[in-house]
Amino acid sequence: MTPSDILKMIQDKNIQMVDFRIVDLPGRQHHLTVPAVEIDEANLTHGIAFDGSSLQGFRSIEESDMVMRPDLDSAYVDAFTAVPTLDLICDIYDPSGARYNRDPRYIAQKAESYLKQTGIATAAYFGPELEFFVFDDVRFASDQAGAFYSIDSNEANWNTGKDEAPNLAYKVKNKGGYFPVQPIDTQHDMRTEMVQELMNAGIRVERHHHEVASAGQAEINFRFSSLTNVGDIVLLYKYIVRNVARSYGKVATFMPKPLFGDNGSGMHVHQSLFDGDTPLFFEQGAYGNMSKLALHYIGGILKHAPAILAFSNPSTNSYKRLVPGFEAPVNLVFSKGNRSAAVRVPIAAVSPKTARIEFRTPDATSNPYLAFSAMLLAGIDGIKNELDPRELGFGPVDKNIYELSAEEKKGIRAVPGSLQEVLQALEDDHEFLLAGGVFDSDFIQTWINFKRTTEVEPLALRPHPYEFQMYLDL
Repeated sequence: MTPSDILKMIQDKNIQMVDFRIVDLPGRQHHLTVPAVEIDEANLTHGIAFDGSSLQGFRSIEESDMVMRPDLDSAYVDAFTAVPTLDLICDIYDPSGARYNRDPRYIAQKAESYLKQTGIATAAYFGPELEFFVFDDVRFASDQAGAFYSIDSNEANWNTGKDEAPNLAYKVKNKGGYFPVQPIDTQHDMRTEMVQELMNAGIRVERHHHEVASAGQAEINFRFSSLTNVGDIVLLYKYIVRNVARSYGKVATFMPKPLFGDNGSGMHVHQSLFDGDTPLFFEQGAYGNMSKLALHYIGGILKHAPAILAFSNPSTNSYKRLVPGFEAPVNLVFSKGNRSAAVRVPIAAVSPKTARIEFRTPDATSNPYLAFSAMLLAGIDGIKNELDPRELGFGPVDKNIYELSAEEKKGIRAVPGSLQEVLQALEDDHEFLLAGGVFDSDFIQTWINFKRTTEVEPLALRPHPYEFQMYLDL
């Protein structure tokens, strides 16, 4: 797309407003809206100024002037605005014209460039599977005098006895939500509308279904794409899901563990490397039909997993899901077709071009640009150093790990159990992220400090409601 193309689109589609969007460090989008009559080739080329000091983790007030320049190929006619609005994803620049090193999208673009520079492959493809909940009511509060949260869903198992005048029953049983038909699946039509809006936005959707948990857990799968583009897709996907849910009077959340005692929401990430049109992860007859290059990629992922989790599972809530002995893939091993391993090698209906690995530990509180870049760099490190996951003690383990005895589980390492632990792991192991200048030391330390001071430490200071149940009478 050129500026002329955008100006023609504005005219042809009667666009009234143009929305310029950027993403901050945690992964939240921010926007600035300009009347379409004020859009010209100059601001489409040179961008719009904004205050970087008002975004988490960016600039201090004395150096706050920054510029957002639109990626014109990202143009999307917004489905949720009262007047016709065109959305544009932007890259972030310093006033000097240099790219801003803390722009997450820039890091993703550098990761793709570095892959090509290594000569290993020309493209990395990612296919994340985002799970989420859609609730009917969410309430929470936290202040000096108390704290609580309360969630509700009309289809939740705990509402079988609720006076709904009338209660039409057919509630989803605990851990019983894996794609039952209507009337148990009450959100089918809403998910279908989400899919239609995703398709209208140019996203190739493959399927949708109710997920395992009660209380409106869902999954919509879309076609894999290149690293930066799939980061763009994830942000648009979350925007569309949340706004369609809101139009139904509901609340969509990608929190990994909003519901106690039932399944959490993950973001399983399928990934593969190609050299032009040639897939590099396939070798007929090898374990899982995986090539040596693919095994080395797995070796890098598993070796650096504790540090990767600082980006792929970057919330304190992530570690309510990643608990040994429950459903989440916390075991640092690989396996073919085995969903209890952190890295699964899919083997059903796989061809050379669909050969891939699936990292099952991540969740959707991650900033997709940072999470996918960290995974790619770990995989590249594994390939460059020929890290064999078998020699490193990462399997393969082709048994249901959840059912192994304590003796059989000896030697199987688990992911760290808290955000504080993975931040320490990142501090201790981040050289692989500095390769090719993709991440830099300033960004790594900024991320660690940001997470510790805005999430880990504030949560640690606050009493938890359950502590009153455990300790009030001691």
